[in-house]
Amino acid sequence: MTLGRIAFLGSGETSLAGGRIFENLARLISDPLRVAILETPAGFELNASLVANRVGEFLKTRLQNYKPTIDLIPARKKDTQYSPDNIDILKPLLTANLIFMGPGSPSYVARQLKNTLAWDIIRARHRQGAILAFASAATISLGKWVLPVYEIYKVGEDVHVKEGLDFFADFGLHISFIPHWNNAEGGADLDTSRCFMGMERFEQWRKLTPEDNIIVGLDEHSGVIIDFENKKCDVHGVSSVSVLSVNETRIYPADSSFALSVLGDIKIPNPIESGISKEVWQMTLDSQKNSEDKPSDEVLNLLEQRKQARAKKDFAESDRLRDEIAKLGWVVKDTKEGQLLTK
Repeated sequence: MTLGRIAFLGSGETSLAGGRIFENLARLISDPLRVAILETPAGFELNASLVANRVGEFLKTRLQNYKPTIDLIPARKKDTQYSPDNIDILKPLLTANLIFMGPGSPSYVARQLKNTLAWDIIRARHRQGAILAFASAATISLGKWVLPVYEIYKVGEDVHVKEGLDFFADFGLHISFIPHWNNAEGGADLDTSRCFMGMERFEQWRKLTPEDNIIVGLDEHSGVIIDFENKKCDVHGVSSVSVLSVNETRIYPADSSFALSVLGDIKIPNPIESGISKEVWQMTLDSQKNSEDKPSDEVLNLLEQRKQARAKKDFAESDRLRDEIAKLGWVVKDTKEGQLLTK
């Protein structure tokens, strides 16, 4: 089992700093880059697809050198045609090697993804080497405990705690994530740090969580990439990442690293004995094998362009296209029957 890296961003997934983090992640992927963006966090909004598409368009431009295939996954709400349990809309997740979720409501995404097929596929793909990236609301939802930002900051509910997706439970860790850690939009008159809660309300929320809960605070336009293989966490962006335990607060500036053990005594889970069904595990493996055996639409398009170039006797262009196809993992041979494509 090869665990993929996980990136958590405090904000700015489409900023210069966010782009650099995505590029760092893309460099780690040797296969053709297949990105899946879930619409779930903003699934309650009428423009959920537009929110996800903005990230998709940004990545298409920022990562153009990697020629990504980008799919939006409209897994917006349970018990609808766009349910996170609808395999028809989840198929790109099965072969994605970079999976992203971002802005929206933390409590909504936790409620909609928990115990669903989509969530099992995401976790299975991570254990098969796919990279996961989360920003803003999605970052909060991955934790053991959720800070319900909308309910407290926008609606005016009393400070309270909700259960999160608890991604790291299978690893023996109790972690909560707070993005927008150093937010200062409120200016001198209103403390909007700690994801718009302010220090006072954040401390109230923190006291409602168990003492063994580790809190990771992510400054804006900053993030951390968890590297399980090398047992470390790398800080990226323009500011810092804070790690709060019951006894101390540690601050790690951009371009620094800290040991994975700072987040707790990690245990690597058995791939299919930690809440992922054997059926989902096998389904993702089978999809990976099938995708490796079939050329992508991009490869087929380049192959057709090469066929046309050879018909025009433009052999320089033909050779260039052959090299482009080779970069995507396929070899073209010219035979009497035409072009032969092999892996």
